[in-house]
Amino acid sequence: MDKKLQRINLQKIPNHIAIIMDGNGRWAKGKGMQRVFGHRNALTAIRETADTASELGVKFLTLYAFSTENWNRPKLEVDALMSLLVTTLKKELPEFQRKNVKINAIGNLASLPNNAQKVLSNVIEATKNNTKITLTFALSYGSREEIVNAIKNISKKVVNNEIEIEKINDKIINNHLYTFNLPDVDLMIRTSGEQRISNYLLWQIAYAELHFTDVLWPDYRKEHLYDAIIDYQNRERRFGKTSEQIETNE
Repeated sequence: MDKKLQRINLQKIPNHIAIIMDGNGRWAKGKGMQRVFGHRNALTAIRETADTASELGVKFLTLYAFSTENWNRPKLEVDALMSLLVTTLKKELPEFQRKNVKINAIGNLASLPNNAQKVLSNVIEATKNNTKITLTFALSYGSREEIVNAIKNISKKVVNNEIEIEKINDKIINNHLYTFNLPDVDLMIRTSGEQRISNYLLWQIAYAELHFTDVLWPDYRKEHLYDAIIDYQNRERRFGKTSEQIETNE
């Protein structure tokens, strides 16, 4: 058995892991290739990370695949990413079914190309009854936009007397986010050495443990996920309480 795997307490696996998959462009540039080459080679990292998370018992894995800001990248790169999304979803669908993976997506999905919307919708529908792990792709996603939209929708309901202002709480806000059907994030990972959140799941990571690694995303493998989970398990998650209170509850 892998020595790192032996160090992991399988009874304390994070329920929801979110990853900022960073470093594809730098990885490609380091090999004298175009950025798209890095995006294509990132698929192995996605596949191995999802498989490893599922094997460990992680129930939710959310990947930052394309941000609202990414639309500002060169058209050639954006088009290549959208094409890669479509071909990958089609190709991987039989594996999603075989591995009991439920596919989900969050973000401004209406801004995606029609073909991408159609294929994504078909894969989500085809895998909706799978139960091993929920793999969510954040596409055309921006957390501030998500929160602004939630405020607008709640405000409309207040105006229409569907919600009383005094009744607005965490739960109501959560129910109006893209992630209404997902639990809060327990562990947030960012690759490539950057230590920023980059407008990713700002509400949902309120109590998440943050793990940063210098590994560029195309090189990310199961041992790196093991490292992140070992790091997570060595932390004390207090949620505003004292260590003594946590120990008493246990």
